[in-house]
Amino acid sequence: MTAPTGRRERKKAATRQKIADAALRLFLERGYDAVGIRDVAAEADVAVTTLFSHFASKEALVFEQDADFEQRLTRAVTDRAPGEPIIPALRHEVHAMVRHCTAPGAAPLWRMIDASPALRQYEGAMRVRHAESLAAAIAAGPGSARSATACRATARFAVDAFSLARESADPRAAVDEVFEMVEAAWEAAAAPTA
Repeated sequence: MTAPTGRRERKKAATRQKIADAALRLFLERGYDAVGIRDVAAEADVAVTTLFSHFASKEALVFEQDADFEQRLTRAVTDRAPGEPIIPALRHEVHAMVRHCTAPGAAPLWRMIDASPALRQYEGAMRVRHAESLAAAIAAGPGSARSATACRATARFAVDAFSLARESADPRAAVDEVFEMVEAAWEAAAAPTA
């Protein structure tokens, strides 16, 4: 996430982080379903309305970096150097995201998400939204002579590579394997049809 520059923006970011930290601490201590929004607000020492001004739902508290991850994916495409191919840029960013989410200490969070139908559903909807944003960025990019379907499929595979890698014994190898297939499909999509 881009660092806030003004005092007001820094205060808002600090409050948001305080709420997210309090929520995660409570969820991991007591269990996701046992903690209510009022519990989180009290732990963070904020009003419930303040909590909702930063997070739209209880599930959003768990995925507090959702918007940042979505921006990182689209920026991997839109901010790449002139002439830099799309697929390697995406692979690099997905590797960075996987490193973050498989870091030491992340396992309890993922066990909590995997155990909760509400969190799994939220994560699935989040992945679809990320893929749609990424597909739009790919399609709008210079030199993208691929169909809308090719852009959407590439985006979905890139986003799903993250989930597959997170569940793999060797996350780096899983990302590389998925992106080898993605790159081959991307190249095939540009080939003229006979």
